[in-house]
Amino acid sequence: MPHKTVPFNEKLRLAALKEYAILNSGPDQDYDSLTFLAAKLCNAPVSKISIVDSERIWNKSTYGAQISEIYRKNSFCDYAIHSDKDIVILKKSQNKGIFDRAKGIYDREFSFYAGVPLHSHQGHAIGVLCVFDTEERDIDENQKKGLKALADQTLNLFEFRKQKRKLYKVQNKLKEKYGELEKFSSLVSHDIKSPLANIISLSELLREENRGKFDEDSEQYLEFLVDASYTLRNYVDGILGFYRSDHVLERDHENVNLKKLLKGIADLFQVADDIEINYPDDVMLHNVNKAALTQIFMNLIGNALKYNDKETRIVNVEFSKDAEFYNFKVTDNGMGIPQEKFDQIFELFSTLDNTDRDGNVGSGIGLATVKKLVESLDGSISIESNPGKGSSFNFSIRRI
Repeated sequence: MPHKTVPFNEKLRLAALKEYAILNSGPDQDYDSLTFLAAKLCNAPVSKISIVDSERIWNKSTYGAQISEIYRKNSFCDYAIHSDKDIVILKKSQNKGIFDRAKGIYDREFSFYAGVPLHSHQGHAIGVLCVFDTEERDIDENQKKGLKALADQTLNLFEFRKQKRKLYKVQNKLKEKYGELEKFSSLVSHDIKSPLANIISLSELLREENRGKFDEDSEQYLEFLVDASYTLRNYVDGILGFYRSDHVLERDHENVNLKKLLKGIADLFQVADDIEINYPDDVMLHNVNKAALTQIFMNLIGNALKYNDKETRIVNVEFSKDAEFYNFKVTDNGMGIPQEKFDQIFELFSTLDNTDRDGNVGSGIGLATVKKLVESLDGSISIESNPGKGSSFNFSIRRI
């Protein structure tokens, strides 16, 4: 516990107290446990964690007393925070003036007081952990050490509260900034997609109406224009999907039949005769984020089919569970990924050199979104792959 390291300055002390925002806060079992332990340690009938405000002593926790606050003037705690001692011991026979001035402040007349001033990290005394007795008595060295240890824990709770409040402020600020960024990206994407849609439709119209009229180079340039427009559109859609994935994580958790979930996804993809998607039967997932899990499987299965040059494209989904996690494995017989690219593929905007079965280059957003969702569900994802033979994506989500 830090000792008082600065001269007493009431203005700075109150400023330090304000940072903790502890005054008038609600009941807390953690503090109540400390006052209980302090009273039992010293065999005292009353124990308090007292916060010293400008004109009052407000008790964050009391044991053996009901009054929540008293006037600060002439109180034992006011005396304690002005002291340079790390523990203040007051006895009525030895400190008659202090006890006489304190008459009428408390709910009973005390004859003994022991208090450990609670100093902020800047050295300002903001409160006291103290015990009271109606009879004069002594406390031994072990009891003094015990009181100091409990005071340390009280300060730890104060600091935790302060840091938690700071974290909440940062989180709220980040959430506000993220909302602004999301709004900006949505507006920009919309402003890009509108003219882009015109470019695509006009380019395709130009290509169809003038097929055979242009020379070979001109037709190739027009083909490049159409393909580049579709690539840009997919890129914009991917960005929007990545930022909107946070809203997916806010959805309520529910029980999900894995077979039904995967069948719905398979029905979307199995529109060609060369696609085979296999998944387990009769698996019930309890209390999971269905929307997030659906998006994860949509991206993984979609990639498994796009980056696949085999005559029959096969995707197998396997499931297992342990005490903490639901575990999934999505395996394909596609193009595969070189081992040196394993760390790279989950990075946002990171793409491999290869193209999909239609000759398009990926946006580098889909797997980054998958990793973001999996880790937000307190899980992890990894890959095993053999170039030319296929890949397996293993991911887990924590059971709740």
